[in-house]
Amino acid sequence: MSVRFFVSSVLLGVGLAMDAFSVSLANGLHEPEMAHRKMCGIALVFALFQAAMPMIGWLCVHSIVQCFSAFEKAIPWIALGLLVYIGVSMIAESTGEAEQTPAVGLKSLLVQGVATSIDALSVGFTIAEYTLPYAVLAAAIIALVTFFICYAGVYLGKKAGTKLAGKAGILGGIILIFVGLEIFLTSVF
Repeated sequence: MSVRFFVSSVLLGVGLAMDAFSVSLANGLHEPEMAHRKMCGIALVFALFQAAMPMIGWLCVHSIVQCFSAFEKAIPWIALGLLVYIGVSMIAESTGEAEQTPAVGLKSLLVQGVATSIDALSVGFTIAEYTLPYAVLAAAIIALVTFFICYAGVYLGKKAGTKLAGKAGILGGIILIFVGLEIFLTSVF
């Protein structure tokens, strides 16, 4: 393993984790009393998705490239739809238009994980020249980087959420909508 491989994997992890960081921040804003265990769980879910998607992309490159290239055009639309849905739901919950439920349930977290990591499928193309062990190692490094970045996002969101009180859920929802728009706009244009 070279230093270049390690640095490249860490940088991929940082780049891929930015959307997940923003969503983690929104989750912390929406639930300022979140327990440490749940914070770790959120970071772990994002880390697992960010590791799995490049591996799925890598497998696609090595097996079903034609099918994946057609699907790649839909990725920004899927991410936009999922994040806008979650963001609008979070805003509705905060303004009392919906029943109050825990900010980050498992279903919501899984949808967030897919939405923020679906663009990482294309990373499989960038690591296509790696052998399977190196691809798995790169995915593990991406997961580790993502875990720490997302944990920091939840932590920062919790701190700000305590200060923002009732408006935190609205801010968190707006952040999710903007992350969805950012993924869409940078992928389409």
